[in-house]
Amino acid sequence: MRTLSDIAEEYEFLEGDERYRLLIELGRELEPMPDALKTDATLVRGCSAQVWVYPTGESDRLHFLADSNAAITKGIVALVIAAVQDRPAGEVAAMDVAEALAPFDLKNQLSSNRTQGVPNMIALVREHAARIAAG
Repeated sequence: MRTLSDIAEEYEFLEGDERYRLLIELGRELEPMPDALKTDATLVRGCSAQVWVYPTGESDRLHFLADSNAAITKGIVALVIAAVQDRPAGEVAAMDVAEALAPFDLKNQLSSNRTQGVPNMIALVREHAARIAAG
């Protein structure tokens, strides 16, 4: 998976539809999430599309599997995951993920129904990280 800074660098040079294409491409690059993990327990609430996030890994290196049934939303999920993937739990728990995503200006680039679940995804990831970091 690409780093968030690499994605931001590429995103900065694109406009309109090219940005949508990049998000769709990022979604396609997500590590496959087995259907068996797409349950009510892994469903992120508040998203207009269905989004699933499943945490794996240990405190020294959090790892998430994620998926969505909508291409653009899956790309947004990929951005959130890129911000936290394979980082220590304590770092993720203390991280301002929304600030890390600020260069993408998602609220102004996408419709509000595409981004309404982003805070819930961020909260889920940070809560998991805090639980793991606390031991």
